[in-house]
Amino acid sequence: MTSVTSLTASVNQRLADALSAAMPDAASADPLLRRSDRADFQANGILALAKKAKANPREVAERVVGGIDNGAVIKDVEVSGPGFLNITVTDRAITENLAARLADTEQRLGVPHNPGAGTTVVDYAQPNVAKEMHVGHLRSAVIGDSVAQILRFTGETVVARHHIGDWGTQFGMLIQYLIEHPHELDHKEADSAAASGEEAMSNLNRLYKAARVAFDSDEEFKGRARRRVVALQAGDTETLARWQKFVDESKVYFYSVFDKLDMVIEDADVVGESGYNDMLDETCRLLEESGVAVISEGALCVFFDDVKGPDGNPVPLIVRKSDGGYGYAATDLSAIRNRVFDLKASTLLYVVDARQSLHFKMVFETARRAGWLNDDVTASQLAFGTVLGKDGKPFKTREGETVRLVDLLDEAIDRASAVVREKSQDSPEPLTEEEIAERGAQVGIGAVKYADLSTSANRDYKFDLDQMVSLNGDTSVYLQYAYARIKSILRRAGDATLAAHPELELAPAERALGLHLDGFAETLAEAAADHAPHKLTAYLYQLASYYTAFYDKCPVLKAETPAQVENRLFLCEITARTLHQGMALLGIRTPERL
Repeated sequence: MTSVTSLTASVNQRLADALSAAMPDAASADPLLRRSDRADFQANGILALAKKAKANPREVAERVVGGIDNGAVIKDVEVSGPGFLNITVTDRAITENLAARLADTEQRLGVPHNPGAGTTVVDYAQPNVAKEMHVGHLRSAVIGDSVAQILRFTGETVVARHHIGDWGTQFGMLIQYLIEHPHELDHKEADSAAASGEEAMSNLNRLYKAARVAFDSDEEFKGRARRRVVALQAGDTETLARWQKFVDESKVYFYSVFDKLDMVIEDADVVGESGYNDMLDETCRLLEESGVAVISEGALCVFFDDVKGPDGNPVPLIVRKSDGGYGYAATDLSAIRNRVFDLKASTLLYVVDARQSLHFKMVFETARRAGWLNDDVTASQLAFGTVLGKDGKPFKTREGETVRLVDLLDEAIDRASAVVREKSQDSPEPLTEEEIAERGAQVGIGAVKYADLSTSANRDYKFDLDQMVSLNGDTSVYLQYAYARIKSILRRAGDATLAAHPELELAPAERALGLHLDGFAETLAEAAADHAPHKLTAYLYQLASYYTAFYDKCPVLKAETPAQVENRLFLCEITARTLHQGMALLGIRTPERL
């Protein structure tokens, strides 16, 4: 792979070398280099170093400037204020750096792999069997999918895990009712996977309601249902076959929703609560024998000094209930054992609602006490906030019910299709109705994903479709139209050559665009390390904004010289590739025509 050293890294190394020469005691000091509005970069580290050495910071700064190897990278260094350094790089360095990124034979834009990459299990997109997905399932799926893609791109081995809710006492009720009403889940061949999935879930919803009525009103049925739970847990062949039918019907629905979300969910990655059943006994035995868990009032519990109830008494993590049944903790702890010892993961990441933070805090601490997690194997929760309505309250229907995810996505696609249709009417390259439908889905789903991902995961955000599909502001639509505009220019260029010309002087808008493009790899590294897709969305929005300024101020096809035309086409191409790659890591399509 062709790895490209960023301009930031090149400048930082030259500053560090000069700083070491000027202050030998500060050989490993950080120059604290940052992008700046006053110049290309500003170094702020000299003040603290000079203060520590009881030296005059401005004099130290002057010595550092005198020792900097300018070469072909640094054009000018100015001492500012009490000892800041304002650094300007050469136009040649910007162009040559971008040319090297575009020439990357693996088409990674020169982004290096993380040398410390390991194996991360990302637990996300966790719907429940026999239940419809609602707006609360959106964030886990969207955030988890993007984090997984970013980590993979930076070199991490990622194992996806979708911990679906497929076990529990309610299945005894459902299975018994299905045995007594064997045709409840029959459904016709549908015209599409989505239609088939929604019909499957409709049947399951109908079955659940009917089973619940029978359970609440018929004592004999209730008794049969409870005996069926015992049979399920004991591994009865017929009962397990019926249970598997629920799981299979639900998966048809899950996959139709994920398909609408433009997400690929592999069947092998769907390992629900039931997948760890065979480990539960051993997990409890290991915890009890090690003294991590103790019997309290008949239940196997783990206690924590800092977890207490309103009455001041300790609130334990219950691994096994007093009746011998297992809670979520037993399953989650067994999953940790599987992921650490079988999958050989070095990092476990759980993309789960913030309201479950206490549960995971106790589960992780229990696993650490047991020795399953340590300094080399870590687990953390990527906790996310709530999706709110425009009124700032949890998103509900007018009837006060939770919003179905498919309804929300369909409305987003409808709104986006209207925007695409209206914009297409004024375009020199109008779209066909089939293209409008396809682009409408890409724009609508992209709008929903981007609104979610552009907010820091731990914050709540308001679901406002009008804003999401706006052509203006920080939206995916704005980025998608920027990409489509670039591709239109490249199409109109025809056979014209695009080529980097390092000898050319760059206009201010070209410099600003080029310097921002240079920061793509560092942004990705930061987003991967922090599990923070919102840092990538912020970068891409700024990139689209810089390109818009470039487009307004720097004619491309009508530039003054042939060399300038080629160089600006080159800038268009690398901008398009960066937008395309960045949006792909967010799980968002970039149509070439809109």
